[in-house]
Amino acid sequence: MAEVEDLKASIIDIKKSRLKRSILSELYFSGSSTLAELSRLLNTSVPSTTTLVKELTIQEHWIVESGIGAAKFGRKPIFYSLNPDYHWILILDISTHATKLMAFNLQNEVLQEKDINLPIERNPDFSNRLREEIADFLEDLRLPHPSLKAIGVSMPGLINPETGQNYTYPIVQGGGAIKSELEAQFGVPTYVINDSKATVLGEHRFGLGRGKKHVLAINIDWGVGLGIMVNGELLNGASGFAGELGHIQMDPDGELCQCGKVGCLDVITSASTLLRKVKEGIKQGKASKLANLGDAKVNIETVVDAANEGDGFAIDLLHQIGIQLGRGLSIAVHLFNPEIIVVDGVLAKAGRFFINPIEQAINKYCLVDFKNDLSIQVSELGDRSKLLGTLSFVMEGILEELV
Repeated sequence: MAEVEDLKASIIDIKKSRLKRSILSELYFSGSSTLAELSRLLNTSVPSTTTLVKELTIQEHWIVESGIGAAKFGRKPIFYSLNPDYHWILILDISTHATKLMAFNLQNEVLQEKDINLPIERNPDFSNRLREEIADFLEDLRLPHPSLKAIGVSMPGLINPETGQNYTYPIVQGGGAIKSELEAQFGVPTYVINDSKATVLGEHRFGLGRGKKHVLAINIDWGVGLGIMVNGELLNGASGFAGELGHIQMDPDGELCQCGKVGCLDVITSASTLLRKVKEGIKQGKASKLANLGDAKVNIETVVDAANEGDGFAIDLLHQIGIQLGRGLSIAVHLFNPEIIVVDGVLAKAGRFFINPIEQAINKYCLVDFKNDLSIQVSELGDRSKLLGTLSFVMEGILEELV
């Protein structure tokens, strides 16, 4: 009899934990909700929901009352949201050129941030410096309730999300995976995600991909990355490497890529390739406003500005890169049949100068039926898509572990 009672208690606890996770997840992605709305969404009674919300509010500091709604008759409903003043998350936004540390509350608001001149390329002291900078950042924080709940890391490269191992940049690790190193030093769960996967998560949860099941986010930065959502789930692949569109071969007689292969899409379409072609063209005497700037002032912003001012040389280069990227994306369209392709990254600043040739190439290289329900748009979130995606990845991990 005792065993039966213990089993019943265990089942009740499991159901209770599941409902708590669902409440917190709903509040995280919707922003706020009433008890009646939560009960309807969770398919449970209002008294049960009330009890759980009280526990999450009073005992566990997850939830706060956030406002009073309007009502035609009777009591006005109370809105609840995640507590912005207790638990918080540390995000490490690591790129090839620099690192940013950011403290976020549970309403995705930045509490404090710090830019660090800490690139991952050719930096043997990266791991030690990173941990020192984090320790200094945490020491300098002035928060009323310093409850660090977790650390999230987004970075480029082939990353196994289970172990946190980065196979492209093994220098990121000192004696082991960054995940285990940070967990050992700072005592909180650490979640590591590839930057393109973080971008598509951000777009799917908060951006143009919200409410859609099949989403591609192409991240055109100093490399080319692809994030893939299939049936509303992030596609990782067997080792976490799915989406490396930048390393499909587009030109068998092309240039050598840093990965060691020849003619990769990365070499043909990345932002660094665009800038190299601009500088080569100027040296060859191409007529362009950019020729008056000098090498030091030629960057993505000045190239886009030149295109917006009608500079034919800048427009032609953006068009050429867009066409090649569209060729590569046509393969992904045939493989995944997405509803939307969201263009993110520094080259997204080129807007229609970049999107139009991508669309032209997809029209040329894709079967007609694949294009009927497909839209291609520039991200409205911009740089925030990666940050919001990393936060979402961390929150979903935290909630999965919540007892």
